[in-house]
Amino acid sequence: MRVTIDGTQIRTHADLHNALAGPLDFGPFYGHNLHALWDRLSTDVERPVEIVWKNSAASREQMGAEAFDAITSVLIRAAQADEANPEDKRLTVLFA
Repeated sequence: MRVTIDGTQIRTHADLHNALAGPLDFGPFYGHNLHALWDRLSTDVERPVEIVWKNSAASREQMGAEAFDAITSVLIRAAQADEANPEDKRLTVLFA
């Protein structure tokens, strides 16, 4: 599965959580915070999945560097945790 995020539409943490929660089926009890994001990405999301964040620089500008870096850190860490898995069992992240 591929989830494409348009960075021009991601201005806040909430925007990002909403952009991922629906397509990745995080469920009704998703906490919409970085810990919940990590939990879902690291254990609950069926693989393979590719997250493509287009116009990510626009998100960084709108959110601010600190908020953007906190989110991207979780995404990158989740992808790195899957690097040893076969390709069909990986989460990958691309910032464009």
